[in-house]
Amino acid sequence: MKHIINHYGLALLLCLCCINGKALTKNLPKETPKKVAAIKRAKPQSALNSAMEKYLQAAADQKLNIHSVMVLQHGKVLYEKWLNGAEAEKPHILNSVSKTFTSAAVGLAIGEGLLSLDDKLVSFFPDDLPAEPSENLKKVNIRNLLTMNCGHDSEPRRKDDDSWVKTFLSWPVEHEPGTYFCYNSMGTYMLSAIVQKVTGQKVVDYLQPRLFDPLGIEKPRWELSPQGINCGGWGLYLKTEDLAKMGQLLLQKGKWKGKQVLPKDYAIEMTQKQVPCQPAGMRADKVSESRLTLENSDWVQGYGYQMWRCRHNAFRADGAGGQYIIIIPEKDAVVVNTAQLNDMQAEQNLIWDYILPALK
Repeated sequence: MKHIINHYGLALLLCLCCINGKALTKNLPKETPKKVAAIKRAKPQSALNSAMEKYLQAAADQKLNIHSVMVLQHGKVLYEKWLNGAEAEKPHILNSVSKTFTSAAVGLAIGEGLLSLDDKLVSFFPDDLPAEPSENLKKVNIRNLLTMNCGHDSEPRRKDDDSWVKTFLSWPVEHEPGTYFCYNSMGTYMLSAIVQKVTGQKVVDYLQPRLFDPLGIEKPRWELSPQGINCGGWGLYLKTEDLAKMGQLLLQKGKWKGKQVLPKDYAIEMTQKQVPCQPAGMRADKVSESRLTLENSDWVQGYGYQMWRCRHNAFRADGAGGQYIIIIPEKDAVVVNTAQLNDMQAEQNLIWDYILPALK
């Protein structure tokens, strides 16, 4: 009898739940979609806000078409703004900032024992080599590709109807690898092709669980070559805050929220000066004629692994049109820009003139 009453009571309760479900379930916890972790925001700082007003006015006066700016210090966003039609949730073309993400993929593959800096380029593509590869081509290694020192006197020009790998391997290597800086987006493409070769995944897919997911970077889009390889040196689209996360990761030597995401040694090496450099498209022997100096230019401070050194002991990822992730260790700060402009040195000058002094 006791069991019958219990069963009857349970049935009655279930019935009431069905009749008045809203009243009984209204206060029950509901599962919500997992929110992508955002960078924490700090309280507005009047000194920085004032500096940013002057920065934006100076940019307008110089007709610099800034799309977004975000300033972080001590891991928190101090200032953020989108302009000229840009939107916080709309991914922006990154151009050569893409190179830094390809470098991260190389570092992760090295950390997993799939690559080494001394691995020779020719070893990955034996079927795509010219009939008689030059001795210089045989010497090109991963480190040379990362530092834009693979020995070309001019950057290889791709043709969409040809294999980009074969085009690169057939390009003359006039200089001893490791001795001559020539800005080389196709060299970064080769790094992407190598990562795909050793992992069996496109760079964007290889980075998804290793970099993008830990940083909370959603839906990265990366253009492909006709051969189905991420372009590597260009073609990645991300949001401003995504770039800020990457900058913070590098500022923290590859660590994110207490976890070592990118191997520490590699994160340090990629941001240090590995080789002398000059602006993209400029020959090394023309630097002395250019009037670019360590005091007035951010383009001759040295190059790491797909990253540039800057004045003020800073370093950066940068892309054509004014895309920047600038990391300033001495201020524990990161500055991000997206833009569409021509004078990228003027864009950096505004950061040094207005933002840097306001970071205490």
